[in-house]
Amino acid sequence: MTIKLNETITQDLNAASRREWLESNGLGGWAGSTICGAHTRRYHGLLVAATRPPVGRMVLLSKLDETILCAGRRYELACNYYPGIVYPTGYNYLQSFAKDLFPRFTYSAGGIRVQKTIAAINGENTTLVLYEVLESPAPFVLELQPFVAYREYHGLAHANDSIQRHGHFQEGIFRVRPYDGVPELFISIPGAEFVPSPDWYFNYEYPVEQQRGLDFHEDLFTYGMFKLKLEAGQRIGIIISTRDPAGRDAFELRCREEKRRQDLLHFLPNRDDFPVMLTLAADQFLVQRSEKLRTIIAGYHWFTDWGRDTMIALPGITLVTGRHEDAGKILQAFARSVSQGMLPNRFPDANEEPEFNTVDASLWFFVAVHQYLQYTRDKVFVRDQLLPVLEEILSWHEKGTRYAIQVDTDGLLSAGEPGVQLTWMDAKIGDWVVTPRKGKAVEINALWYNALRIFSHLLHEFDRDQEAAAYEHRAALTKKRFNKVFWNQDGQYLYDYIDGNYKESAIRPNQVFAISLPFPLLSVKRSTMVLTVLEEKLLTPCGLRSLSPDHPDYRSRYEGDPLSRDSSYHQGTVWPWLLGPFVTALVRIRGKAGKKQAKTILEKMATHLGDAGVGAISEIFDADPPHTPRGCISQAWSVSELLRVYLEEVI
Repeated sequence: MTIKLNETITQDLNAASRREWLESNGLGGWAGSTICGAHTRRYHGLLVAATRPPVGRMVLLSKLDETILCAGRRYELACNYYPGIVYPTGYNYLQSFAKDLFPRFTYSAGGIRVQKTIAAINGENTTLVLYEVLESPAPFVLELQPFVAYREYHGLAHANDSIQRHGHFQEGIFRVRPYDGVPELFISIPGAEFVPSPDWYFNYEYPVEQQRGLDFHEDLFTYGMFKLKLEAGQRIGIIISTRDPAGRDAFELRCREEKRRQDLLHFLPNRDDFPVMLTLAADQFLVQRSEKLRTIIAGYHWFTDWGRDTMIALPGITLVTGRHEDAGKILQAFARSVSQGMLPNRFPDANEEPEFNTVDASLWFFVAVHQYLQYTRDKVFVRDQLLPVLEEILSWHEKGTRYAIQVDTDGLLSAGEPGVQLTWMDAKIGDWVVTPRKGKAVEINALWYNALRIFSHLLHEFDRDQEAAAYEHRAALTKKRFNKVFWNQDGQYLYDYIDGNYKESAIRPNQVFAISLPFPLLSVKRSTMVLTVLEEKLLTPCGLRSLSPDHPDYRSRYEGDPLSRDSSYHQGTVWPWLLGPFVTALVRIRGKAGKKQAKTILEKMATHLGDAGVGAISEIFDADPPHTPRGCISQAWSVSELLRVYLEEVI
């Protein structure tokens, strides 16, 4: 269950700085950085707090730099990028990095070996940093220097005269409120001495932000230095929090959090490393939406909860892992947010009104409800809380709702207005929608057919058979029309979308949903043909390409400034979450041979767990080899879909 990286990686700056660790706290906040300790993103920090869970995120404590003093020498374990230089170079002392329940760092310097463990506490804006002295020939001093940013997580801090320059240290607890109207910061370091030395440190450099074409320099403020005398066998537990840690013990908190995480694994039918790691990664996305409801963060570090992503990720995050109560709370939270038959596309960071620019989130809601009932048999909850919402959604789609989303006279669902991105291929630059897909999109109509079939199935469950028969009839007509208009006879695959007389023949992965959703639309013969095209044109070791390489709009790499990145987001870029529906279709169509092939695919993906976001699955990969991971280091639907198909289809 442990991912371990030795000094061949940890002491190679390039290799260590491109591997990141993440500890999330169940509120939408986290602690995270690179394994070498140098921040490369604006989103890195030791305490990134969700001040209005799951949003209002602020980078409070950016860093806690360590130095070992022994035998008249200083060994600086920290690492920072500055213009033209890396200083200090503490990665040279990093003997190993390991990730199991928590990230662990082992340093070796001057005959002293120290292990550091970092843990975020679920349900709190609290980070633990725990040091254990594994070896030491003599007593030594450990210096710890805190650096605060205290800014919104998308921004950057710069030196100013408004900051409160002095904190308060008493009985092992340092406390400060750097600015008016922000949370107070507490740092508990039992047995430490504090030496005040308030000052700004300038020009921290974040290379990944530079690569992304964004501002990449920041100033951080320090209040001084904590000093501790330690010797072999000793340990020290530090609590960094927005709540007063008086009377709390860091090691007791870690034990409590360790048990919570171990308990997550009890439901798993298989304890192989792959599902165990993915289950722990899945836990990081589950957060509070209110005191009683839950939601799913789409990805770390910059996403909030998105309707589409949440519904797609829900089965893998909550159902296959046995977290059925959480699944119900998520469905209930989004059911309460339905407006004009639509689930929100996303909830903004600043608690503004939800945005509804999505045609598929509401349809994925049907699939999530169907899966929930299959796993839980909680018929009362579905009947009383969800069925009326599903009926309302169907009604709005029949009569028409926002963005020209309406069932056409032929029974297919049409959607789209100029300048609006509605499907999951949603990149938009200014007024330019990169992949507009206006009209009747293939996966939208596969989802629409499934919505009709699922609703009919639910009506049968609740003895409303006459109404169910009517929806079954409509679904049959939709399926017949779908096969007539979407089948590309020349190419032997499905058109991507249809807009009036125009039929888009670009080979994209969206057709996979016609053969992977609970109710497939194609015959075995046609399904086999679609699967073959997907394999030949789109399948990579990391997921499915979003566009075939032989298309003139194909982009092989996702990099550069926002314009360059967004214009390639769905033009070839590989999406690992699409392996979920692909594997489902593979096993459904090829049986035992498909299951064997699926296992090989997932075993190759398991190697990614030691790269990028260690222990997680990235959002996207470059379209061409070596398929460099890009985007978010940990993406909900990437993790959830691989976990779902591993547990549902492979073992």
